[in-house]
Amino acid sequence: MKKYIITGLLVWLPLAITIWVLHSVLGVIDGVFASMLSASQAVLPASMTESIERLRHVPGLGLLILVSGMLLTGMFVANIFGQWWLMQWDRLLSNIPIVKSIYSSVKQVSDTLFSSSGNAFREAVLVQYPHQGSWTIAFVTGKPSGEVAEALGGEHVSLYVPTTPNPTSGFFLMMPRSSVRPLKMSVDAALKHIISMGVVAPEEDARPLQVPLNQKG
Repeated sequence: MKKYIITGLLVWLPLAITIWVLHSVLGVIDGVFASMLSASQAVLPASMTESIERLRHVPGLGLLILVSGMLLTGMFVANIFGQWWLMQWDRLLSNIPIVKSIYSSVKQVSDTLFSSSGNAFREAVLVQYPHQGSWTIAFVTGKPSGEVAEALGGEHVSLYVPTTPNPTSGFFLMMPRSSVRPLKMSVDAALKHIISMGVVAPEEDARPLQVPLNQKG
């Protein structure tokens, strides 16, 4: 009986976690939408209060409005007129103290991660972390530049070491190229291996092994 219970758990657990994550995300979106409705009720005439209140009970309306807003925004900034307005918006936020530091940093990261022409994680590699003799998978994100590169000296690479089982948090490292071992597996396969805590073995990858980092350029 224990065997069947464990087998059933393995079937339902991934689905249950997926539903829980989606439910949490929808809860956050609905919370933001409810705050917007409350702000609208405070500004708009009292005669519209009842109509606005009914919107609170429409399931999934917040998500629908969010997706529609992103779609319309994307369509707007896809033309020259929209690009001009986007430039003005960026310029405005870039001149506000404190806000400009946060906005510019988040924008650079999001542009790198989600741009269709970008490639945030270039390849999966092995590094010794957090101490010698202890190995983990990391992702090459680029190489140090400017003052940092001058201070380090020699040839280094920038690495992101994700945590398990949540790869969205991790550590940023800069290491010599000679200390990094390239892997044949793809970035997707490496992420699956990390998220599963090593339970899911990387699939055979037909991608040819890249030139070792200590032999590049």
